[in-house]
Amino acid sequence: MAGQSISFTRPNDEWLKTQVDNQEYSSKSELVNDLIRQARNQEIEINWIRAKLEKSENSGFTNDTKFEILKQSKATLNG
Repeated sequence: MAGQSISFTRPNDEWLKTQVDNQEYSSKSELVNDLIRQARNQEIEINWIRAKLEKSENSGFTNDTKFEILKQSKATLNG
């Protein structure tokens, strides 16, 4: 495993320490690696959703842009 030296802001460092102190993780390194893993998984999901949206937009079902569809959806939800 590659070693790294990184600095954290005080609030982030305190949060990391709290997680380790609460025995959620055995070390800050384990926690940071888990957070990175979660971010990578989210990126995969976001890219999948984006690809599905682009495919749908290009299917000819509607000529509305994703921004117009979002605006319409919000208007419907907000009454």
